[in-house]
This record gives sequence, structure tokens and C-alpha cells, in this order.
Amino acid sequence: MTDTASNLRLRPTLESDLEFVLAAEQDENNSPYIGQWSRQQHLDTFTNPDFLHLVAENTAENRQIGYVILQDINSPDLSLQLRRIVVTEKSKGYGTEVLRQVKRLAFKQLSVHRLWLDVKSNNERARRVYLAQGFVEEGILRECVKTGECFESLIIMSLLRQEYNA
Repeated sequence: MTDTASNLRLRPTLESDLEFVLAAEQDENNSPYIGQWSRQQHLDTFTNPDFLHLVAENTAENRQIGYVILQDINSPDLSLQLRRIVVTEKSKGYGTEVLRQVKRLAFKQLSVHRLWLDVKSNNERARRVYLAQGFVEEGILRECVKTGECFESLIIMSLLRQEYNA
């Protein structure tokens, strides 16, 4: 088994990565839990100074395993949103390691005070990972997302700098 931590890195997404990003987003294991963006919406984040679009790579195998979108990079409140995290290979520890690297980036490099996200209430796997990584559930946005003919609720979760440092 490979060492997930030492073989994983986050790097800026390139336009050539977008086919992977769109396929990962539309994959049946991911699409029920994340928003669907067009190629242009992803491209727009590349030039928007308030976004950071990153690909997660397994460097030992030189291949993409996911991507991350961070929003509000320049927030005057030092509150950074983990807008999206997608991992294509489940149950290998990649999601946990990508999240660890996002937290390190947020608190050590970007020096934010708060890292927050929303997660669909039916996404138990992701909620368990976030809770295990120290995120706290703050509340529920009840039936705020319309998916087809249904409405879904989002759970707001966050991690503060002092919690990360503890």
C-alpha cells in the first residue's frame, strides 16, 4: 500500500485538466452530492482572484485523483469557503488527505481565521470525514437546494484557526 500523505499534492488546475474535472463532477458517485458546473464556470475561476481551483494528484502514479475549489480567498473576514472537494477514488484515504492539505493551505499559507463548507444532509460519508477532521456542524439550511423536483438541505460546518492549531 502506498503512503497516501507523501504521494498526494495539490496544484493549480490547468485548462488541460478540465476534462478530468468535469468527468469527476458528473460521475454517478459524486454528482448526487455536488453542484454541476459548465466548463466555462470552471474556467472563470482561473482568472477570478477570489477563487483557487486545485487538482489533487497522486504523484507516485502521476495521475489526478480529485479537485478542490476554494472561494473567498480575499475575504476581509478571513473566512474561506471550501466550495467543492471531489475525490474520484473512494475508501483509499485520499479524501482525508486532500482535506488535511486544504486545512494546512487555509490556515498556514492563506492565514484565514475560519474555513467553512456546506454539505448535503444525505452525504453521510463526507460528513464523517469532516467531523473526524475537526469540523463543527453549525446549522442546517433547510431545503435550500432544488434538485429536480426535490429540495435538499445543507449542513454548514466550519473549523476555526484555534481549533486547527489545538
